[in-house]
Amino acid sequence: MEKKIKYFESSGEQNTDELIRLIKSRKEELGIKNIVVASVSGKTALKIADEIPDMNIVNVTHHAGFKEKGKMEIDSEIKKTLEKRGIPTYTSSHALSGVGRGISNKFGGVTPVEVMAETLRMISQGFKVCVEISIMAVDGGFIPTEQEIIAVGGNARGVDTALVITPAHMNSIFDLRIHEIIAMPRP
Repeated sequence: MEKKIKYFESSGEQNTDELIRLIKSRKEELGIKNIVVASVSGKTALKIADEIPDMNIVNVTHHAGFKEKGKMEIDSEIKKTLEKRGIPTYTSSHALSGVGRGISNKFGGVTPVEVMAETLRMISQGFKVCVEISIMAVDGGFIPTEQEIIAVGGNARGVDTALVITPAHMNSIFDLRIHEIIAMPRP
């Protein structure tokens, strides 16, 4: 089997449109029905829905308090628009930091989960995000574990990474399988 991987020259939102085109093509080739996207604002999830309307799209955003104690980052109007379009927004603790980050912040050191996250970041930030949001979406009950999905992530704004993954729950993380890299920034 021979597949192509698109490597972007740099990370960032300038890659979003081309990445969506690549996702659309790959989902058609594989018959994938579920896309999980990391979109704090929700705008990228809406853009994907506009370009690929026949998908189950799940938007995953930062947990409350990620930037500011007690505050959600997603605009409530955009969240309502997503809901009207049938796109749920899942807000939860990050699968690859969560409580472990709180322990490290308080006492120093690192947890095994933080080592796992840093290892994935060695490939790219978006790569780590794709793995993380697929776990979160499965744990939230939004996507199945027995089907391949496309996970879409990036670094701060827009998206630049897409992976074909068979997700797994947090408590069985080593059952997760990364099948393909559709695109990513070249580190």
